[in-house]
This record gives sequence, C-alpha cells and structure tokens, in this order.
Amino acid sequence: MALLLALGFSSCKQKDADVQAAVETKMKANADASDVMVTVNDGVATLSGVVKDDATKTAIVSAAKDVKGVKNVVDNTSIAEAMTVAPPVIAADDPLMNNVMDATKDYPGVNATVTDGVVMVNGTISAANWKKLKMRLDGLNPKRVDGTQLTIK
Repeated sequence: MALLLALGFSSCKQKDADVQAAVETKMKANADASDVMVTVNDGVATLSGVVKDDATKTAIVSAAKDVKGVKNVVDNTSIAEAMTVAPPVIAADDPLMNNVMDATKDYPGVNATVTDGVVMVNGTISAANWKKLKMRLDGLNPKRVDGTQLTIK
C-alpha cells in the first residue's frame, strides 16, 4: 500500500515537472517573457518575474493556460515600467549656491562652493556642527557634499 502511495506521489511530482517544462518552453518562445520563472504544483502554474507590459502579461497567462496539465495559473509577474525609479532631483548650481550660502552663514570659518551640483566645503568646524551642517546641505539635493577639505576639530 505504501509503495502504491509513493508511486502515485512520485508520478504526480513527475507530471508537475513535465508541465513546468512545457510552460517554461512557452515562456522562452516569447522574447518579452523569456525571464519569467515558472513553478508548477498540483497542476497550478505560478508565473513570476518582470514582463514588458500588460499585453505580455495577458499573453503569458493565456499561453500557460493552454498547456496540457495546467489546472490554474497564478500570475505574480510585474510590469517593468511600474518598477522604474525616478532619477534623483539635483538642484541647479545658482539656486543651490544661494541655499548653500544661507546654510553656511551660521558657521563662521566655513566656506563652500558649488560646481556641477557638488558642494565643496572647506574651513574649520566642530564635529557636532559638521553633522548638523552636512544634514542641512544634503537636504538641498546636491549631487554630493564633499567635506574632504574641511578641518573637523
């Protein structure tokens, strides 16, 4: 009895593996879905990864449903456009310089210049004040704040 049960379980897993291979073949045939990952468990095909657009999502779900042995399809894919991250906003030099001058006015002995979005800070400042100034300068959205020419006492 245990042997029959084990053979049945093994047969089910083998069938899932065959179905998975067939679904993966269909995904690879679609250039926009070639990176989609597929798992099949008890005839349920789960698709995951990133696809180009809604049309591709619809096409791959339909293609997976057409594979013999697929009982249901779970679509966990996402669209590439929805995952894009907006580039950081970098302040222009002239307005940035005005804001940098305003930020540094309370720290005598500290000078700053702005070139191509990079704030170069020099002079002398205490560690506690540098921490405050750095946070304020970072909040102005420069490309970066360079304090390598600064003496921290």
